[in-house]
Formats: sequence, structure tokens, C-alpha cells
Amino acid sequence: MEPALAATRLEVMRHIGKDLDGLIAEYLKPIDENWQPADFLPDARRENFAGEVKLLQESCRDLPYDYMAVLIGDTITEEALPTYESWLVDVIGVNQVDEPESGWVKWVRAWTAEENRHGDLLNKYLYLSGRVNMRAMEVSTQYLIADGFDIGTDRDPYRNFIYTSFQELATNVSHRRTATLAKKFGNPHLSKICGVIASDEMRHAKAYKAFVTRILEIDPSELMIALEDMMRKKIVMPAHFMRETGLKMGDTFSHFSDAAQRLGVYTTIDYIEILDSLLLEWEIGSVKDLNEQAEKARDYLMALPTRLRRIADRTKVPELQYEFSWIS
Repeated sequence: MEPALAATRLEVMRHIGKDLDGLIAEYLKPIDENWQPADFLPDARRENFAGEVKLLQESCRDLPYDYMAVLIGDTITEEALPTYESWLVDVIGVNQVDEPESGWVKWVRAWTAEENRHGDLLNKYLYLSGRVNMRAMEVSTQYLIADGFDIGTDRDPYRNFIYTSFQELATNVSHRRTATLAKKFGNPHLSKICGVIASDEMRHAKAYKAFVTRILEIDPSELMIALEDMMRKKIVMPAHFMRETGLKMGDTFSHFSDAAQRLGVYTTIDYIEILDSLLLEWEIGSVKDLNEQAEKARDYLMALPTRLRRIADRTKVPELQYEFSWIS
């Protein structure tokens, strides 16, 4: 990024970072009041632990193959949290070395702490389910963290907050749908687990959307240009490099994505509807004081959902199930 542009970004981040305590209090929960993975899992200290595990396994026995694949893929995505945190702390304006107690550093730490519970809970649940080759899943998780990711944002806070707004909404949809399907498949316990994770993701999405709203008020043209850039690149999922042993980066992700489409957990239409919701939330159609480049960016953005729907109508999802190494 050009030095002048980076300096402007830093100035904007410092301005909106002065008042983050209120947003942290609104969108993140106090640790002692928050749910923890242990609240949803059999307690190994109790005499009936083995019986509870047996009941849990019985409730998972008939979950469909595609559903298990999506649940495991979601878990691996959540478990790659170290990558996401290390990416965010390097964003312009988040300076954990010189300003370890700044609003932005506190936000990243507190957001990471809440997100960390998701992978912990799903990982332990899948371990107890008896349906998963845990070693194969763990290999995929280690690959995903070791391979890193490139989401097309660089160190730009504008692009990063656009990305996280979109991505938190996408994970909300995914976890909410797995919750609905778990109930349909006769597993209300798993439905509750996916539901509480989905609820966290929605709170986080609201926070990141609020960050973007504040940037729009201060620097509308540059935010509009950043939004156009992100949507031209397409919002890639954080696990887009997902793979298994012997496969290239991204090979497994495409199969995971196909399974999610077949189940209706996260589809091309969901992508378009999230974009629609963000254009509405940020009132993109009525933002004032845009420069010429930003006006052209807005024209592109407002026409994009219709264009994507035409493409989606022609997209076919593969019917054949891929054999994941993760599923016993």
C-alpha cells in the first residue's frame, strides 16, 4: 500500500479506535458469564460419563455422510484460529507492540478468545462421536495453519473489516443450518451446540459491520473502492487452502464446499444474499460525497447481485460424494 494511503488508514483507525470499549461491551460477552465447551459435553469426572458418551455416539450414528463432512470441515476452519489472529494483529492500526492496551489490540484478543471456544467444543464433540478419524482431521488442521492463507486484504483495515463482516455472516449461516439439520436428523444436543456457535458469529458480524459503518462516515470513497476490490476478487473462505494427506492446497476445500452446497448449508445463493444484506446495511446506494472512482465502484456493486444470480442459475453442484479421509 502507498505510504500516503497507509497514513490515512492509520489516522482513521486511531480515530474510531478511541471509542471501542463500548463496542467490545456490546458485542462480546464477559468471560465469566459466557458459555464454555464443558457446558455441552459429558463430564469425565462423573460416574455416568461412559453412559453419556454412549448416548452421544448413538445420536451421531445416523448423521448423513455429507453432514459429517461439513461438520468436520467447519471444525477445521474454526481450529485454524491462530492464522486469523496473526493476520488481524498485523493490520494497519492494530499495534500490539507499541500499544498493547489499545482498543484495537484489546478487540483482537477478546474476539480471538471467544472464537477459540468454537473449535474446542466441536473438536471434542467429534472425538466423542466415534464417527471421525481424528488423526486425519488433525493433519488437515495442521496443514491449514501451516499453509496460511491469502484473503486478498493485505494489511488494509478497510478490506479486512469488509472481509470479516462477510465471513462472520457466512459462518453464522453455516452453523445455523447445521443446527437446523441436526435437529431434523434427531440430534437436538448437536443442534444446540451449532446454534450457540452461530449466535456468537452473528454478534461478531454486527461488530465488524459497525466498524465498516464508522469508516464509511469518515472516508466513504476509499471504503467504497475497497469494497469493490474485495467483491471483484470474490470473498474466499478462510479454509480455502484446506487439504488432506497427499493432496494439494485447496483440493479438499472444493469437496467440502460441494457437500455444503448439496446439503444447503452454505450455497452460492447465500453468498449473494449476504452481499445484498451488506449493501443494504451500509446504505451503499445512498452514500454521499464520493469521488468519481468511488461512484463507478458503487455502480459495479449495486449491479453485482443481479449478475451473480444469473451465474448461479447456471451452476451445477456435483452429485457424487467424495470419500474424505476424515470419516470412519
